[in-house]
Formats: sequence, structure tokens, C-alpha cells
Amino acid sequence: MTETAEIVIVGGGHNGLTAAAYLAQAGRSVVVLERADAVGGAAVSAAPFAGIDARLSRYSYLVSLMPARIREDLGLDLRLRRRRYASYTPQPGTDRGLLVDTGDHAATAASFAAVGAAADAAAYDRWLADTAALAAAVWPTLLEPLPAESTVRRQVDPRIWADLVATPIGATLAARFASDLVRGMVATDGLIGTFAALDDPSLAQNVCLLYHVIGGGTGDWDVPVGGMGAVTAALEDAARRAGATIVTGAEVTAVTPDGEVTARIGGDERVFAAGTVLANVAPAVLDRLLGRPAAAPEGAQIKANVLLKRLPRLKDRQVAPEAAFAGTFHVHEAASELDAAHAAAAGGTVPDPLPLETYCHSLTDPTILGPELREAGVQTLTVFGLQAPHRLGLDREAAQAAVLASIDDVLDEPVEDLLVTDAEGRPAIEVRTTADLEASLGMPGGHIFHGPLSMPWRADDAPAGSPAERWGVATADPRILLCGSGSVRGGAVSGLGGYAAARAVLEG
Repeated sequence: MTETAEIVIVGGGHNGLTAAAYLAQAGRSVVVLERADAVGGAAVSAAPFAGIDARLSRYSYLVSLMPARIREDLGLDLRLRRRRYASYTPQPGTDRGLLVDTGDHAATAASFAAVGAAADAAAYDRWLADTAALAAAVWPTLLEPLPAESTVRRQVDPRIWADLVATPIGATLAARFASDLVRGMVATDGLIGTFAALDDPSLAQNVCLLYHVIGGGTGDWDVPVGGMGAVTAALEDAARRAGATIVTGAEVTAVTPDGEVTARIGGDERVFAAGTVLANVAPAVLDRLLGRPAAAPEGAQIKANVLLKRLPRLKDRQVAPEAAFAGTFHVHEAASELDAAHAAAAGGTVPDPLPLETYCHSLTDPTILGPELREAGVQTLTVFGLQAPHRLGLDREAAQAAVLASIDDVLDEPVEDLLVTDAEGRPAIEVRTTADLEASLGMPGGHIFHGPLSMPWRADDAPAGSPAERWGVATADPRILLCGSGSVRGGAVSGLGGYAAARAVLEG
């Protein structure tokens, strides 16, 4: 027997839930089919350590690109907290580091001077002004149909467009900053989840950087209170309140161009006939479900969650660990180190040292820890390793060794000595490779954006005759729309893919 629904959403990640909530609010019948036993995809919290009362953001971990309008439209019970410290970058081989304190401009300038980059302090101010100007032009467009590239370009100073959009960021940063350390501190925004050299002619790093500096119109990345699971819980609640049907443990096995979706649920095969199918899966996964050839993308990161008895001591005694770890703690991310790591990985070698960044969620939001852990002074570390592509075939043991060796190199004591042990006596560190993301989340190649990111606009000559084309969610099949990170403005935890798909459906 075939079941019917106006909308069937394949995948219950945050974008699928966003689309479900909007469409159900508009009176459409919506069914969400999620393979896992719970919704959320990468935007989930988990208690990974036996007997330890800590719910950590297992995969995604910060929020920047989710517009306040989406939260307001859906009535989301979600709190985000701003971090005072933007970043801390140790200078390898020294006992100094660069602390960017958004609450104290003079202290930040002094920190630039402490690492021999006094002249770059003013250049950094100009960089922030330029990224803010770019954000002011791009951010307001994200909840509207895709603008033409020429339209956006007219809103941006030609110098800024040339430097941030049209020229590889490596060249731009080399022209703007004298310090290798400062260039790297700025450049990492272009490499989160993107495997590229800073001068890559494809400009993949520029696209990634743009998304990292426009969020909220400020580029700030905020901490979700309660962890990423709180984002999913709020979206799931909104979708269910609006009347959407959410089915977990539903593995979709096939989709047809005319809107038929086959799923295995509880050992039974069920078929849904949909007016429209929204694919909240990677485009490569959609191709496979349609029985078409699929070229898998390649992810390039390591994710680790760590519980520490206390924060580690820094070699830099001028900076408190509570400040250094409250923002993004850059490890071996000078520009030269980032490019050396890319060259090593492109040649099939695990980068040594591995560039990575980490931050302490519990400093900003201690609610993710149980009362006993908070009282004992336990803290979390969220670690994200860069330039670690899927082709390396890293297993968890090798990935963990690379992460620990890299971070230990810039600290005054080994992280392993501070690890909490769980109820079974095991150290509280959980590492996830690209292979783990592919297996657990269905992300081909472990690519966290479901594939290469696109600039958040359309080429001037791109078709825009249908709502799906105008909203950047079109596929080759008119009854199937993208609604996840693979859409034109997808990537990160934003809800933009789901919002755009819902708008395209309602305008169709």
C-alpha cells in the first residue's frame, strides 16, 4: 500500500526539520524520514563517556549563520551566547601568543606587539572593517531569492570584492599582513572543512572564508546553550507542533523522479507518494537513491571531544587559560604551516604538525556538564583538525595521536595527563574521522558541507525561471528539491537550506 503526503523530506537533519516546520505551518502535509533513531544529523549532543554526566556537541559545535528571523518565525526556544575572546594563537617555539579580545582593543593591540606584529594590529582592524562591509552586503540577501552576482558586486567596494572574493586569500593576506602568524590566524576561516591551499586558484578557500565572516552580519560564532542538541530539539519541537510527521529508524532506499520514496522502517518496506520530495542528504546520496552515478566529495577534518580535569597550563604566562580557550585556540595555524600541511596531505602524508583549533564550550555554557563535574572544575575541549583529507584513510588511533601531539607542542603540560577517566577507566577523549562521519551521518567522504560550497549568489546567466532555481535548491528533476547543505547557500548549522526549499515549495 502506498502512503501519500504533499511533502516527503529525506533526512531529519536540522535543515530538514526547518523545512518541515515552515511547510507544516503553512498547512502542508509533511513526512520526515530519518535513518537514525533520532533526528538532528550533525547537530546533536551526546554523552559519549560511560558514567559521565556530560552532553557534548558531537559533530557541529557553533552557530553563526542561522538568521534570527528563522528562530523567530518558528518560535524556537534557543539561546545563543557570544564569546568575548575571538581567538588565541600561540607562537610556536616561544612562550608568547596572540590574544584577540573583542572587549579590549588596547589589550589586543598590545598582544599583536608581543608576538612581533605591532604593525599588523591596524591592518587587522582594516580587515575586520572590510569583512563587515562584505557581510553588510551579503547577509541580508540570504533570506531572499538568490541575487545575481553583478547585483551583489555593485553593493561592495571594488577593492574589497577584489581582495576577498576574486583573489586567492593567500595573496590578499600576504599583501595585507607582515606576520606569518597573523596571516594564518585570519586564513583558517577559509579552511574549516575545506581542503585547499591558501593560493588555490579554485577559490574554494575564499568561498569558505566568506561564510565564516558574514554570519549575523558580524561574523561572530556563538555558543548554543545546552549544546547543538538544543538546536535540534527546538527545531523538532517546532516541526511537531506545526503538525509534521517525523519517522525515525526510516532508511530511505530509493527515490524516483516522479516523487516516489521507498523506505525500510521497522523491518518493513513502505512506499510514499509525494507531490514534492525534499532531499536533506548530500547530492551524491540523492544520485545514488535515484540510481544514478554519484561522484563522492572529500571531507578534510578530524573532530575530537575531550573532558579535562582542568584547563591546561600555557607556555604563555601572560594569558590565562580561561581567556585562551574561551575563543578559538589556534594550534600550528600560521600561514606557512597551513600550506605545508596541505602539501603534505596532498602528497598522501599525515601533516606533522597537524593544524587544529579548539575551544572550551563549558567556559561559556557550563550547563552541558552535570553539577558534580562543574563543582570539580572539569572543562571540555572541542577540537577540529584541518588539512586531514579522506584520502589519508586515517583511523581513530592515528587521528588521536596527531591531535594530541599537535596541541601538546604548544602547551606547558601534556593533555593526556589531564584527561578525565570514565566509569570503565578509559580516558575521556572521542575522535571522529571523515570515515566516521561517512558511516554515522551518511556524509560521502566525510564532507561536512555535503560537497564544495558555492558563493551565496547565482551567476548572471544562470537560469532563474522556477522557484527552485531562484532559491538555489533545484535538481534535474522538478519534483525533487535540495533542502540541505548541498543547496546553493547550504553548509554549517544555519537552516538556510531548509528555509530556501520551503520557500520554493510555497511559491511553486
